[in-house]
Amino acid sequence: MRVDVLQPRDYNRIKVGPISGALGAEITGVDMRDLDDELVAELRQAWMDHLVIFFRDQDLTPQQHVEYGRAFGEVEIHPFTDNLEGQPEVIVLESSPEKFVAAESWHSDVTFRECPPMGSVLLGRVIPPYGGDTAWANMYLAYERLPDDLKEQIEGLNAIHSYAKVFGKQGRALRGTSNVALDSAEEQYPPQHHPIIRTHPETGKKSLFINRNFVTGIEGMTQDESRELRHRLYEQVNRLEITCRFRWQAGSVAQWDNRCTQHYAVPDYGGFHRRMERVTMIGDRPR
Repeated sequence: MRVDVLQPRDYNRIKVGPISGALGAEITGVDMRDLDDELVAELRQAWMDHLVIFFRDQDLTPQQHVEYGRAFGEVEIHPFTDNLEGQPEVIVLESSPEKFVAAESWHSDVTFRECPPMGSVLLGRVIPPYGGDTAWANMYLAYERLPDDLKEQIEGLNAIHSYAKVFGKQGRALRGTSNVALDSAEEQYPPQHHPIIRTHPETGKKSLFINRNFVTGIEGMTQDESRELRHRLYEQVNRLEITCRFRWQAGSVAQWDNRCTQHYAVPDYGGFHRRMERVTMIGDRPR
C-alpha cells in the first residue's frame, strides 16, 4: 500500500527537511535557547505536520531543556524513572557497558496516566560511535491501514493501560524500589481505560492508540478473548513504510508527538556508553 507523502509547507523562520515519506523532519535555522511566539508557532506547526521533528548541534543546559518543553505545554515529573538531581523534570536514560538499558519495544510513553503525555523532547548527551538509533512509527497510518472490518470491530473499544508491566513489582530488584513504594503507586496510578482509536485533539485525525508495554487487556473482554486482537493491533507498527529512523549525534534533539506515534530504541550499542535526557509535556485525556 502506497504511503502518500506530505507536501512541503512554507515557513518564515525555519527550514524543514523531511527524512522519510511517513513522518519525521529535520529542522534547521533554530537555536532552541532563543524562542519567541512566532518561532514556537512555526515549530508547533512543523511538529503537527511531521509528528517528530529533529534538531542538531543544540547546546542546552538542563534548565534550558525544561524551558523549551514548557514553550509547548506543562512539563511532568515521571514517577518511576531516574530523574536529574536538582531538575526532576529531566529524565535520565543511561546505558553503560556494565548495565545495558534500552527501550527496545514499540511503545508510547506513560500511557498508564489518566492524561498521557502530549509529547517529549529527547536530547543526546553521550552517543555511541555507532548504533543506538531511534525509530518512530506513524500511528495515523497504522490506523488507516487496518482492514475496514477490523476498524469496525475496535470502534468504541477501550484498552486497559497499566504501569505494572514495565514498572511493577517484577522489576523491583532492578530498580531497587520498595514494596511500600510500589503499593503506594498502585493506589496513585490505577489502570486507565483509553480508546483504542484516538482522535488527536489538535489535528482531528484518528490514530491507533494501543501499545504492548502498558496495555494489559481490552475492556469487556477476557484475556483469552482479547489476546489475538491485541497482538494483531500491536503488529500494525511493524511496517517499515510507516516509520522513520534517526541517527543520533551529541547535541541532537528529537521532539515527538506521543499521541500519534510510537518509538523504539534500537538495542545495538552494547559495550558503549549512551546517555539521553528527556523532558515530557503533559497531555489531555484521550478521546
